[in-house]
Parts: sequence; C-alpha cells; structure tokens
Amino acid sequence: MLRIFSSPPFYTDNVRLPNEDTPTPDRIRNNPKFWPYFKDALGAVDGTHINAIVSAADRQAMRDRKGNITQNCLAICDFNLRFMYLFPGWEGSASDSTMYSDARFVDLPVPRNKYYLGDAGFPICETLLVPYRGVWYHLAEWGCAQLRQVLCHLNPLFPLIIVPMV
Repeated sequence: MLRIFSSPPFYTDNVRLPNEDTPTPDRIRNNPKFWPYFKDALGAVDGTHINAIVSAADRQAMRDRKGNITQNCLAICDFNLRFMYLFPGWEGSASDSTMYSDARFVDLPVPRNKYYLGDAGFPICETLLVPYRGVWYHLAEWGCAQLRQVLCHLNPLFPLIIVPMV
C-alpha cells in the first residue's frame, strides 16, 4: 500500500504541495473561531504508524514505542482533508520530528510566511505551529469557565494570539 500511495500515478494525481499564492481555505476564512488567527496555516502534519512485516534482523528498528512492528509515515493534509504530502517508509522507532526534519531537507518546501499545524511531537520552528511546551491545555475546563477569549502563546516564533471562545 505504501508503494501505491507514494508513487505515480496515485501520488502525482492526488498530492499537491501549496505555494505562496495558495488561498486561505474556506473552512478557515468563513469560521470566526479560526479567522484571522490561522489565515497562514496550510494544513496539519502528523506521523502515522502502519503495521509492517519485516525480517528478524530489521524488527528492532521497526518496533514502535508500543512494541508493535510498524513503519512510521509522515502525512500532511489540507483543511479539505486532502493529502498534500506523504513521506512513507520510516522505521517504527523514528520520531515525528526526525521525519519532518528529513522531509524538509529532501523535498518538502514550505512557502514563505506559511506554516503547518503539528502536535507536540514536532520541533518548534518557523514552519510549524505546535502547542507551547509545558502548558496543559484543558478545553473542557475553558468551556466550563465560560471564557470569552483565551490567550494562546503557542510558539515563541509567532506573536501572541487571542482566540475568541464561542
């Protein structure tokens, strides 16, 4: 399956990298929770583990943190849930940050002044917006407090964001 998803014709027909002129998706522009706070976000990035069958010699490297034999694949989706990038074939023991760093080095350009949304498994850099380290985010508690807005300092490379609570 990995070969099918990462090679022509599937990859060349279905995967499109954004550029600087890529417009802000309607799901961001038309939602007051997200606009204008995420106007430069291109999509979301994450790693996913896919079960693998490998030789006995390769099993240790392919073992993920839960003990399963997997391949870790980096995927980026836009806000319309379409794949924009796939980077398959990493060992299950590879971290998301390692895969992202290698993808950026090999063939993942990120347009100037744009970024992807990632989870805490990714590095803090100017091409990713990740949760601020050391802060526990409890959305349910914010909802019970009936806050009108929340101050979010998600990344030291980006300015402080005030997100309205609806």
